[in-house]
Amino acid sequence: MTSSPSPSRPPDSIRVEIAFDGGQIMGAIVTVAGADELERVLAAASDGTHVLDASDGRYTIPLRRIVYVKRFARESRVGFGI
Repeated sequence: MTSSPSPSRPPDSIRVEIAFDGGQIMGAIVTVAGADELERVLAAASDGTHVLDASDGRYTIPLRRIVYVKRFARESRVGFGI
């Protein structure tokens, strides 16, 4: 049995949550490549900002303020389904 992608989420996308110092958390649906690039710039301990293209717009994120990034599993779903 195959499952079809959610109409609101392209098949090559993933959900991420980014937590900032001060307690703010933002969630976004981004491409897998976009999530990979965010992880690369964080691993490089870069200062400055990073532009993240998401399904609902473009975010410019101050890298120094990021506390953690949560990358959700691709197949996670909310609700009932087969």
